[in-house]
Amino acid sequence: MTRAPRVLIAGACLGQGPGGVRRHNEELLPRLDALLREDGGGVAVLEGATPLAFALPDTVERIPSDVPFQPVHRRVLAESRARRTALSDAADRGRPFDLVHTAHLPAPRRLGLPFTITLHDLRSLDPGRVPLTRRLMGRRVLQRATRDALRVLCVSDAVREQIEQEFPDARGRVVRIGNGADHLPLLPRAPVEPPFLLHVGHVEPRKNVEVLVRALAADRDLPRLMLVGVPKGRALERVLALAAELGVERRIEARGPVGDDELAALYASASCSVFPSRLEGFGIGPAEALRAGCPVALSEIPAHREAAGEGPPGFDPDDPVAAANAIRRALAAATPSRPEHTWDACAGRWRDAAVEAARA
Repeated sequence: MTRAPRVLIAGACLGQGPGGVRRHNEELLPRLDALLREDGGGVAVLEGATPLAFALPDTVERIPSDVPFQPVHRRVLAESRARRTALSDAADRGRPFDLVHTAHLPAPRRLGLPFTITLHDLRSLDPGRVPLTRRLMGRRVLQRATRDALRVLCVSDAVREQIEQEFPDARGRVVRIGNGADHLPLLPRAPVEPPFLLHVGHVEPRKNVEVLVRALAADRDLPRLMLVGVPKGRALERVLALAAELGVERRIEARGPVGDDELAALYASASCSVFPSRLEGFGIGPAEALRAGCPVALSEIPAHREAAGEGPPGFDPDDPVAAANAIRRALAAATPSRPEHTWDACAGRWRDAAVEAARA
């Protein structure tokens, strides 16, 4: 193949709300399409029953379908049919696809084309939160995906190393695409009074917001805490119940999801951003905050250090006193350095991986 590939993106799960996976695709799909078009290729997205949650340029073909996001068994069957139809229709029009890409599991079977897959993390193997039977099932699904995909894309070296450790057969085919942090407008730093701490991310168990509640109780002089993000299940109820139990409920504000302009303003006005997650694939929040010049305290997990560098104070995600002390250090620190994580660089790496896979 002398031209760049035409890539069909399996997008049945891209109708979901705000979060890292949505941001990854919202920023990268237009850039990938533009890069591939320079050499005669391009991108099309096979949408699900829930349409894409973000806009795409007119150059990106959107193929509608009735594929449901849930339950998984219905999605697998419906997506297989819709994908065959999309591939056949494209071939009949004389513009066949050369590569299929998916960012959700399980991986496709019997395509007749090479495929690539993005794994944002390996949370399905986490013994701290996933029951044994589900971990065993998740391992089988991941084993087949990492075995059959010509390239396994991921968002950090931390995830790449974990994939290669868990599935040695994938070595040599795992490519770090990364995530960017240059999607928010940059505003002058203007911390407000009274000061506040900012947590950006879903409110869900792996984000570990409870340790921040306990940190507020351990250090009663810490600033109030603002939670920005989508609550999942009853996680927010549990956080607020714990806050009431510890007597700090008036020092917590649950803001819910916000748009990019408001998020940029919050990073500019917060005294410190705090990220206590136990598991992340990358760490877009810390990277966003540091780019905005906002001090950061974060849990000591590999993905956070990769995204934020060694500067920001870290803490054991299970230790609220350590979290409080790290926040104190961040509040007293000088203006943080700004690590470079650009979406253009990520798109270039994805383009290269797609070209290699299509030509393999």
